[in-house]
Amino acid sequence: MLAGQPLGATIGYGTKADVITAFSMDLNGNGITVSNAVMEKLKAKLPKQADGKPVHPIKADYLKAVVDDYKKEGRPFKMGMVFPVSTHNYELRYWLASGGLNPGYYAPLKGDTSGTISADVQLSVTPPPQMPATMEAGTIDGYCVGEPWNQQAVFKGIGAPVITDYEIQKNNPEKVFGVTKAWNDQNPNTHKAVVKALIRAAFWLDAENNKNRPEAARIISRSGYVGADYKVIANSMTGTFEYEKGDVRSVPDFNVFFRYNATYPYYSDAIWYLTQMRRWGQIPEFKSDAW
Repeated sequence: MLAGQPLGATIGYGTKADVITAFSMDLNGNGITVSNAVMEKLKAKLPKQADGKPVHPIKADYLKAVVDDYKKEGRPFKMGMVFPVSTHNYELRYWLASGGLNPGYYAPLKGDTSGTISADVQLSVTPPPQMPATMEAGTIDGYCVGEPWNQQAVFKGIGAPVITDYEIQKNNPEKVFGVTKAWNDQNPNTHKAVVKALIRAAFWLDAENNKNRPEAARIISRSGYVGADYKVIANSMTGTFEYEKGDVRSVPDFNVFFRYNATYPYYSDAIWYLTQMRRWGQIPEFKSDAW
């Protein structure tokens, strides 16, 4: 499940449930993509490398100039994200705010859980497989999502990633293996066995400089899993990332499953999620450290 979901469920944001995690599934793995139309506007403002390609990562400061132009034209700037307590929502907000863009606030005590109060950029939940098509239709101008949906935009020629979450919040946990506390208490040995199997799988994915990633990409490309084209999945799973067609760059830690103690659910990471929930109003009131 999404790394923020056990916390969201435990504090009662959305569905209240006592959910725990003993295993972090992966680090990084997300990106922010904008439409071709937005990218063309950005290119007029971006610094270039010696080969003429944009310098990456692209700061949100440059997007602010584009959003300001939209405002002058009376047009809203809209972006999709996965879920209110998803890593994608918080990383997108973090990046936008770093460039002086307000991604909006939540006000649950007033019955407003839209997250768009005072927003310069209107964020909305969009199912990941639908993000490329929704952007292509012009319903949203960009999105923050995991793979393969950023690379899908490049392959379809409808958009371009501007930054990965490795450059926003380095080695941030993206998914966790979550179970209810009640199930854990009733099935402690089963829980331990599953976690052991997951640790072995994570080790295999990162072993010997990611040598098993092509095979992993072939497995998850099947229709019973992600169901996306192998080449699209392998683009990021094998240590590279394509920002525009032909602009392939090395990002060896875009997906991390075992390195850097990736499987351990750090308390400090949980605190980061809670600070973002508080920052944007999902936790509407002051809480002491004891909470």
